[in-house]
Amino acid sequence: MIKDKQDQEVLPEMLRQKIYSREAARREFGPDREFRLVFTNGCFDVLHRGHVELLARARDLGDRLLVGLNGDDSVRRLKGPGRPLQSEDDRAACLAGLHAVDAVVVFDEDTPAELIAELQPDVLVKGGDYAPDQIVGRQTVEERGGRLVIIPYIEGISTSALIERMARASESGS
Repeated sequence: MIKDKQDQEVLPEMLRQKIYSREAARREFGPDREFRLVFTNGCFDVLHRGHVELLARARDLGDRLLVGLNGDDSVRRLKGPGRPLQSEDDRAACLAGLHAVDAVVVFDEDTPAELIAELQPDVLVKGGDYAPDQIVGRQTVEERGGRLVIIPYIEGISTSALIERMARASESGS
């Protein structure tokens, strides 16, 4: 849900309708749904090819793809005081604009554990830079018959690498 009223008013309807409040996400995507829900999450601070490929592959694993997006305070706690580079509203709008993404919901906790427990997705997807035992929510999903899918990591494609390249280019005046 877009917090900034001005952004909410100018955001196209197609994007606005894909960004859910936590409560609306529970109603629409909760355990009583009649479709196969795929869930993934992250900060998505600087959207790049790795993100887009992960989301497209995740979408192919079910009927609807919901992306849990770390809120601004959560990103700061996880990544440090210089992050996020984009606000949660901007990051949510970018994700909502992707064809593969059916819904985006912002969560403020450091992990999506509570959101996963509330929604009980059928498939939990993460990138290949995580080992199965590191993935928050895996046990919750698997206990109810769902599955974890790890999408292979694309070498050299990451937000951190991209930010470093941009900083080097800025320093060199390129």
